Amino acid sequence: MTPNVSSMRQPTSDQADPTRPERIGLLGGTFDPPHAGHLAAAVACRDALSLDRLLLVVANHPWQKAPTRRISPAADRLALVEAAVDAIPGLEVSRMEIDRGGPSYTIETVEALRRQAAADGRPPPDVFLVVGADLVESLPTWQRVDQLRQLVTLVVVSRPRSPTPVEPAGWRAVHVDGGGVDVSSSDVRALLADHRTVTGLLPEPVIRCIRRRGMYAVSR
Repeated sequence: MTPNVSSMRQPTSDQADPTRPERIGLLGGTFDPPHAGHLAAAVACRDALSLDRLLLVVANHPWQKAPTRRISPAADRLALVEAAVDAIPGLEVSRMEIDRGGPSYTIETVEALRRQAAADGRPPPDVFLVVGADLVESLPTWQRVDQLRQLVTLVVVSRPRSPTPVEPAGWRAVHVDGGGVDVSSSDVRALLADHRTVTGLLPEPVIRCIRRRGMYAVSR
């Protein structure tokens, strides 16, 4: 079910203080499409960790998924995420990986955030890397993972069909309940391709955006 954003607490922070590290959540993904589970996890992390902002970073070229299936164009996926997070306090869309081009590596995104903070005269941000529990075992395959481990706090989000969260060795890690929304992007794509309803699985603005763009074999 789509989160009820009207009842959600807005983050309280003093982002104007240049001496305080900004607390930034980083939820990267293909978002093909973004669904209610993504939003529930993002809002849960925003609140549980008192984040100044949580960035949903749209992958340009998801190098670990691209060999296994067709990926929707980055511009389309970006538009869907923009529709999904519009007017949700504390959640922002980031196109930095799209603008950077090439394969999307989380370590490069974290380093870019640190460079931006330095350029703004701020200390390095406290970056909270949000991943689903099902991705924990794949972390050793990530690009420059040893450096990434030193720069972030890992946030392991539990989901209904994911394994029991475990704390991976060598990481600063916390666990957050992802809100219990049982949905995946692959489920949604299959439903859309079969012309079945996705009401409650996708925010209504995302459904409208999909129709406008004629994605997933959905008629305009």
